[in-house]
Amino acid sequence: MTTSCGFVAIIGEPNAGKSTLINALVWQKIAITTPKPQTTRTNVRGVVIEGRSQIIFIDTPGIFGAEHKFEKAMVKAAWAGAGDADAVLLLVDATKGITEGLEALLSALAPLAKKPIFAVINKLDKVKKERLLELATALSSHKLFREILFISALKSDGLSELKSLLAGLMPQGPFHYPDDEVSDVQLRTLAAEITREKLFFLMAQELPYASLVETEQWDESEGMARISQVVYVQREAHKKMVIGEKGAMIKRIGSSSRRELEKMLGKKVHLELFVKVRAGWKDDRETYRLLNLNE
Repeated sequence: MTTSCGFVAIIGEPNAGKSTLINALVWQKIAITTPKPQTTRTNVRGVVIEGRSQIIFIDTPGIFGAEHKFEKAMVKAAWAGAGDADAVLLLVDATKGITEGLEALLSALAPLAKKPIFAVINKLDKVKKERLLELATALSSHKLFREILFISALKSDGLSELKSLLAGLMPQGPFHYPDDEVSDVQLRTLAAEITREKLFFLMAQELPYASLVETEQWDESEGMARISQVVYVQREAHKKMVIGEKGAMIKRIGSSSRRELEKMLGKKVHLELFVKVRAGWKDDRETYRLLNLNE
């Protein structure tokens, strides 16, 4: 029997639920999710096998009006993922509807009109049916979409139908990844992202968006993983906030991250966290290398 394999890019505004969707599709956490916009900073691939088809989903950074060089690189990565894909999902937050940012996205999608593009209205469980129908009608007027779908990424509603539909669109060819592989994200990278996620949740609005976590050392044995990470911030004041009074905050962040890492790795984890000030990390070439972004 022949197989098929292809790429599907998930694009949308920040906080539309792209990372929640890709985690639900692969039944495993490969992308962090936080209430902060632009949490995802680079393209993350999730691999799903549906029948004889392998679908490689690309979770892209939220597309927004970027001002700084680093942010523009994130947006560029998102559009590159869409341009290279065999199909595109425009994820729409049902609770927000047609925003100014979404209108700009709809206009920018026009050059990709030859590809199968689907509008996927997310968070259907959060709004009334009348509102969903109004949103679907407004989206259909743009004549971009092969179909308009309704899902709840958080509750996994509508995902089976979505995978089945996309599987039939993938071009014939061999699988790109082994059957048991769900992502191309390296464990060192995912571990750093998990710590960044805990940092955002525990510090809420106190912490500026400008923070970065890097896994510096990773030594693993049969029963233990020893991991050393650095949290980079842009100012000395931010460093004091992350460390907290007598080190209380950094201990909470480390403890929360360690628990999730132990669950993920299935073994004990010894996690060391250090906080350093690196004022220009957003424009540092090393940062672009770490995040696999092009300058």
